[in-house]
Amino acid sequence: MAGLIQRTATAIDDMWQSIWGDASRGEKIIIATILLATGLAIPVIPIVWVARLIAN
Repeated sequence: MAGLIQRTATAIDDMWQSIWGDASRGEKIIIATILLATGLAIPVIPIVWVARLIAN
């Protein structure tokens, strides 16, 4: 079970890095605006933070 959680957290971290890490400043503003406008920032940001903690 711990391995599954670790792999899932690593996958979420990798996905976030591929989206956020490679984005330009304008793309980051667009992504953040869409997340805030749709209300997804509330569940997405904490999930990503927890996944990054577990993955590392």
